[in-house]
This record gives sequence, structure tokens and C-alpha cells, in this order.
Amino acid sequence: MDWTLEVVIVPVSDIDRAVEFYRDKVGFTLDHDTTNEYMHVVQLTPQGSGCSVVIGDLPAQREMAPGSLKGLQLVVADAEAARAELVGRGVDCSELMVFSPDDGGTFFGFADPDGNSWAVQQIKARAEKPLIPVEHRGRFGA
Repeated sequence: MDWTLEVVIVPVSDIDRAVEFYRDKVGFTLDHDTTNEYMHVVQLTPQGSGCSVVIGDLPAQREMAPGSLKGLQLVVADAEAARAELVGRGVDCSELMVFSPDDGGTFFGFADPDGNSWAVQQIKARAEKPLIPVEHRGRFGA
């Protein structure tokens, strides 16, 4: 049986500010933004990912303090280029850190406006062999 992680709830204090950050600065794809009399829920997906983030005001989201999610991890083929892209969009990023010269040993980090933190790991092999091939990516642009 396959068990796939497809959604991570990210606790934020201001939904619109978080959408602006993740969509406009980090570059996630906005999958949907649903508002009705009971809720406001937004799903965004990193390019090439099979897992999305959800922000909003559902009960499970209100149980976590904004900014309490630490160490979410993204993987890119080129950390230096990814960092430059984010910095160019106004995201405050740490310097590149090389823990090991082997593939997978280079990282940098950033945080959203609430303090939820992200690590970005370089795995060069993703350039030639993406984890999810383009022809198998999901309906939301993942």
C-alpha cells in the first residue's frame, strides 16, 4: 500500500499576507483559495512537488500557533540559483551552508512572515531525474 504525504498545514496569523509571501515571493502555485461563511482555506504547491501546503482558519489550523512549524524542507537541483531567485523576490535567506561536499550536503534557509521555517537542500540529481516526472505531475501544477 502506498502512503503519500500530500498536504502540510502551515499555521499563519494572516492568510492574505501568507498567500502573498508563498505565491509572490517564494513562487508556489496557488491551487485554490476558498472562502465561505465557515472558512477561508488556501492551498499552494511548490513547483514540481507532490505535496502542497494549506493555510487557513479550519479548526486544525487554529490549534497550532502561527510560526510554530519548523524545519519544513524543500529540495532543489541548484541551491545557489534557488537562493538568488528568492533573494531577488525579497525573501530573507540564510547564506549557503555546505555540511558535506557530497550531493545533498548544501543547504540554506528562510522563514515566512510568522516564523515558520524552511530548509532548502540541494540535490543535483533532481535536475536530470525529478522525483515526480513532468508527465506524472498532479492536476494542481505540482
